Order: sequence, then C-alpha cells, then structure tokens
Amino acid sequence: MNLAIVAAQFNHEVTDLMVEEALARAKERGVRVTSLVRVPGTFEIPLTIQRLLDRPDVDAAVAIGAVIKGETLHDEALMNAVPKALLEVELRSGKPIGLGITGPGMTDEQALARVGKGAEAVDVAVAMHDLLRKL
Repeated sequence: MNLAIVAAQFNHEVTDLMVEEALARAKERGVRVTSLVRVPGTFEIPLTIQRLLDRPDVDAAVAIGAVIKGETLHDEALMNAVPKALLEVELRSGKPIGLGITGPGMTDEQALARVGKGAEAVDVAVAMHDLLRKL
C-alpha cells in the first residue's frame, strides 16, 4: 500500500510529533509513504490530499493537524469545514483518508497529549484500504 501524508505546519510543535508517530506506524505496518507534504495550515489539507489522491501511486492519505483553541471561534469554524471537505475528497476519489486532525477547543497540553492520533490515522487508512479492496 502506498500512503500520502499531509500535515499542517501551523502548531508545528504538535504536528511534527504527529508526523513522527504516523511515519513510525507506517513503517511498522510495512506501508510505503510516497509523499509527505507540509501545508501552511489545516485549511489547506483537503486540496492537497485531493491532488495527491489523483495520482496512481497513492492508495490512501492521512491528514494531520492540531486545531488549538485561540481567542476566537476560528478553531470551531475550521473543524466544521475541513472534515466535511475531506469526506467529499474521499468519496470523489474512492480512496480512504485517515483523519489525524485533533480539535477544536483544545489547549496546548491537550493537543500534545493527542499526538498519537497521527499513528491512529495511519491505522484507519490501512484498515479502510484493505476493506475497500475486498468489496
């Protein structure tokens, strides 16, 4: 299986650790990571994944981001939009996307406690890839 990972640079103190977790899990599972792309923020993840899933050498993708609570409701707006956009990309492409985006409403400490979601997103992408191949 060939996997693309797209991760937000924003909140990189968290997302860098999430990427490390995702890469380690992919290696454990024998999954080839064909692309690792860093985008400015969580909002830019769906378009990038869409482009990558159009490639024949990508079977699935993982979206990594940490949407931490700020002084406004921006975190909630992002988490209302981005997962919906990822679902649309997944349905259009017919290829799975592991959702490794945490938030909204998290503190910095809560975000750091959830870095394992990067590895879990790889697990989901692999499980769905395997399941879809059998249907």
